[in-house]
Amino acid sequence: GGGTDEYIAFKVKTTQPRRYLVRPNQGLIAPGSAETISILLVEKDKQVLLQSYERLGQSGLDHSKDKFLVQSCTVDKSFAAKKSGDQTELYDALTTMWNSLTSGGSTTPLHNKKLHVRHVVQESSAAASRAAPSSSAGAVPKLEKTSNSNVKDMTQDQLASEITNLRRKYDELVSFSVNLTAERDILSNTLEQTKRDYNREMAARSALENKQGGGSSRGSGSGAGGKSMTSSLMQLMVVGLACFLAGVRIGASGNAPHLPVVGNFFAENVPVVNAVVEDEPAPAEQGGEEL
Repeated sequence: GGGTDEYIAFKVKTTQPRRYLVRPNQGLIAPGSAETISILLVEKDKQVLLQSYERLGQSGLDHSKDKFLVQSCTVDKSFAAKKSGDQTELYDALTTMWNSLTSGGSTTPLHNKKLHVRHVVQESSAAASRAAPSSSAGAVPKLEKTSNSNVKDMTQDQLASEITNLRRKYDELVSFSVNLTAERDILSNTLEQTKRDYNREMAARSALENKQGGGSSRGSGSGAGGKSMTSSLMQLMVVGLACFLAGVRIGASGNAPHLPVVGNFFAENVPVVNAVVEDEPAPAEQGGEEL
C-alpha cells in the first residue's frame, strides 16, 4: 500500500499448490505499509530438486514451469475495518470477496501480476543435503536438553553456539510442521477427488443399468408379441384341420346332396382318404390345395 491512500487486498495463487506453501495467501495491506509473504517448498520436492541439481547442475533447475499469480484490489473503509477485528471473520470476508471478483459479480478493478519461478540452490543447502541424505518429512527432529547449570557455566562462544543450535532445531521443527500440513492438504485433496470420481462412476453405472433395463423390457414385449402370433396361427391351423376332417366325414356319409362333385369324390376315394389322414397328413393337405 505504499503508492496509495487506500487499503489493498491481495491474494496469492500458484500453479503447484501441492508443492508450495504460501503464508499468508491473502490479506489486507494498510496505506504506507508492507506485507511479508513466506513461500516454502515442500521437503519432498526440495529433495527432488537437489538431486537434479547434483546430477545436472543449475541447468537441471532452469526449466521450471511453476508460476505464481498475485491479485490485488482496493477495498472501502468498512471492509478495511475488519483488519483490526477477528482474523477468522476477515479471512472469510476476503474469500467471499475474491469469489465474487473472479466470477464477475463485482465491478471493482482487479490487478494481476504473474511471477515465474526460478529455483536456485545455495551451496550450504546442497552440502546439508549431501551430509544428511536420509532426512525426510517423516523424521521428527530431536531436541537435546540443556540444564540451567550448564548454561551458567558457558562462555560467550558456547552460548552463541547453543543459540545457533537451538535456532537450527527450531527451523527443523517448523519445516516438519509445514511438511505435515502439506501432507494433510494433499490427502484431503486426494480424498475429495476420489469422492468425486466415485460419484461419477455410480451415476454412470446407474444410467447404464436403466438403459439396459429399458432394452430388455422392449425385447420381452416383442418376444411376447411373437409368441401370441404363433399361438394364433396354430389355433387357425387346428380349426382349419377340424373343418377339413368334418367335411371329409360328411362327404363320406353321403349327407351332403348339395355338393355332388365333392360328395362323389369323397365317396369314391373313402379308403384312400382314410389312409392318408391317419398315416400321411401331408398328401391330404395337397389334395385340399388342388381343390
